[in-house]
Amino acid sequence: MKKILYILVLLLFCNLTQAQKIAFPGGKTWLFRVQLKDKKGTKYSLRRPGKFLSERSLQRRERQGLKVDSTDLPLSQKYLDELKSAGFEVVGGSKWNNTALVKLTDSLHAGGLAAFPFVTGVKCVFHSPDSISRQRVFPLKSDTTAIIPGQLYGSAARQIEQLNGRRLHEAGFRGEGMLIGVIDGGYMNADIIPAFKRVMVESTRDFVYPYKSDIYQLLDHGTMVLSCMAVIDSFRYVGTAPGAHYVLLRSEYGPTESLSEEDSWAMAAEYADSLGVDVLNSSLGYAQFDDKSTNFRYAELDGRTTFISRAASMLAGKGMLLVCSAGNSGDEPWKKITPPGDAEDVLTVGAVDARGVNTNFSSLGPSQDGRVKPDVMALGGAARVFSGRGVNTTANGTSFASPICCGMVACLWQALPGKTAREIIELVRASGDRAGTPDNVFGYGIPDFWKAYQMGK
Repeated sequence: MKKILYILVLLLFCNLTQAQKIAFPGGKTWLFRVQLKDKKGTKYSLRRPGKFLSERSLQRRERQGLKVDSTDLPLSQKYLDELKSAGFEVVGGSKWNNTALVKLTDSLHAGGLAAFPFVTGVKCVFHSPDSISRQRVFPLKSDTTAIIPGQLYGSAARQIEQLNGRRLHEAGFRGEGMLIGVIDGGYMNADIIPAFKRVMVESTRDFVYPYKSDIYQLLDHGTMVLSCMAVIDSFRYVGTAPGAHYVLLRSEYGPTESLSEEDSWAMAAEYADSLGVDVLNSSLGYAQFDDKSTNFRYAELDGRTTFISRAASMLAGKGMLLVCSAGNSGDEPWKKITPPGDAEDVLTVGAVDARGVNTNFSSLGPSQDGRVKPDVMALGGAARVFSGRGVNTTANGTSFASPICCGMVACLWQALPGKTAREIIELVRASGDRAGTPDNVFGYGIPDFWKAYQMGK
């Protein structure tokens, strides 16, 4: 009888599981990264950059003495039109890497892509599963977080105090005038959670094929990340850059893990650049995928080998500053930082707890070419966040250490507008409590943002 009951329960569980599965949108799909030879045939010119970059983006470059170059030019429309005329569907692409993202419904046709004279390489970056889990949007719950009399930052106080960021805020630098981009996997309910009502969102966009129009109906990881910087609910919770404006971008696809997320990330970063974003937060990292043959290797952690890290390493040269999570592999077999955390000229953030002790999950350095990684540390052990249900709770991960630090970076740059992205990075590193003896667990340590400001004045 016990065996029969077990079988009945197992069958019921299987039926419920099946009921939660849906077919992959659009049916069987392959995505191929197509490397283009050059940009001949583009209708754009470096003499008229205002045709493909916003005035804010151009002004950000000008302030830092940076010029627009060929990587900024959009992809050759001539080449894209030839691909389309041959029956191939172009669903995206990276201008910085000069690649097109092409969708196929039969992988046997991939050989036709390599036959074009302007194509120098073809790589499969995504193969859809037969089915995926249905995405559920959580209903909101009442937030019962108590007001803390006399404590403006409420439950988030430790997060900013650990970085000595309160003094920057008190000096009038709370992110005003700064545009922060967030690249994540979804921002569930961030448009209706009461604590987010004063968050200033400029725009949203999805870069995961098949594209969604409403990123507020997807994963809530981005909701938690955004809350660390943007929420302002006095005496309950205040983020590290409550005065900034935000651009919310989606590059992470929850149901699967594939190389195509590198392409989505690059497209999101390029879009952020075109809008004039100043500081970009990415609480995403990649090392291992559903197709094990595509897993990254330690030898590739040099900031220049993986597609995503090549794109990330270009950001400072465009005048943007990337703050990214180190990864949560410290207590896993991989252990190391995850791309794009190995990129050059970025701030890679590891996680400490409230006492300043490194968490066991925070990923380790160095990069393959010997650079100190992570760069700095922030609170990622029991960090205070808002979930997709609208509840002020705790969460673990370098995913939250990164935006806590990112918000303060935006405030610091607001205070020192004459600095370049690279100069701000160096100031943050130099203000760390281990700056004199950096290592591959803490990097340069926990930064002191008031000290960084004083050093940069």
